[in-house]
Amino acid sequence: MAERIAPGPVSNIKDCEAVCIHTKKIYDSCRDKDCIEDLRFYPTACGQDVLNRAQTVKGGKAELLYTYINVEPVVFNRGFYTIDMRFFYRVTLNAYCANPRPIEVEGLCVFDKRVILFGSEGSAKIFSSKVRIDGLDRQLLEQSNMPIAVVEAVDPIVLDAKLVECCENRCCDCDICEIPPCICQCFGCDLTMGDDYRRAFVTLGQFSIIRLERDSQLLMPVFDYCMPDKDCNSGAGCGCGCCCGCEDPCDLFQNIKFPVNQFFPPNSLSNPRDYECTKQYCNNCRN
Repeated sequence: MAERIAPGPVSNIKDCEAVCIHTKKIYDSCRDKDCIEDLRFYPTACGQDVLNRAQTVKGGKAELLYTYINVEPVVFNRGFYTIDMRFFYRVTLNAYCANPRPIEVEGLCVFDKRVILFGSEGSAKIFSSKVRIDGLDRQLLEQSNMPIAVVEAVDPIVLDAKLVECCENRCCDCDICEIPPCICQCFGCDLTMGDDYRRAFVTLGQFSIIRLERDSQLLMPVFDYCMPDKDCNSGAGCGCGCCCGCEDPCDLFQNIKFPVNQFFPPNSLSNPRDYECTKQYCNNCRN
C-alpha cells in the first residue's frame, strides 16, 4: 500500500510542499449547446404596438439577465441531483413596418432546462462564524449539506425570429406564471403577454456549463506563492472573418465551436474569439 502523503515537505520533489486547503470540489459537470427553437417573446407595451403593425421581424441581440437554479435529490438514485434552471433573456428584435428603417422592439424570453448530475451524499451540519460590518458577529448555520449548483453561461446568439397571428395554435405556447420584480425592472415599461394581435417567436443558441460542487478539504502540492511576473497593460482583441452558408438556424448553431475561452479565459489574447465573431455574424447576416 502506498504511503499516505501528509502535509509538509514532499521528500521526492524538490522545493515542493503538501498543504491542506479548504475549497469547493467539483463532483460532476457537463456542458451544453442548446438550440432553443420558437421561444415565446414577451414584448414591452410599446413594443407590442410596433409588432401589430410590423410586416416582419429579424434577429437582433440577446442578453442573459438572470438564471434561477434549484437543486433537488433524485429519490430513486442515491447521490444524484436534478438541477432545474430558468434562464431570463432580454431580447431586442428589429421590426420592419412601412418604413424600410427597422424599429427596435425589446422584450423578455424565458427558457427552462433540467439536467441530472452526481453530487454525492453528506449529512454533516456546517457551522461558520463570519464578521458582519453592520452588526454583531454571528455564527452561521447551513441547514442542509446539499451540493451547490453553479451555472456558467454566455449571452445567447439570436438565430432566427418570426411573427405569427395570435389565432394560430402552437405547442408549448403558454403564458409564464410569474416574472421576478428584478427582471421587470430591467425593461423601460411593463411587459405584455403579446395577445393583442401578433406574437413573436425567436430561436436562440445558448452555451452553458453546469456543475455540482461541495466544500472539501484537499491535499495539494505547492511549489511557491503565485506572484504575477508581468506588468499590467491593456490588451487588444483580434478580428476574424466568419462566414457560413447554413440556412437552418439550428444547423448553423451546431457548426459553431463551443466557446471554451469564454468560460476559461486563455493566458494570452492570440487565439481568435470564434464566439464573438459568430455572434456578430448572426446579428447582421439576416438584416
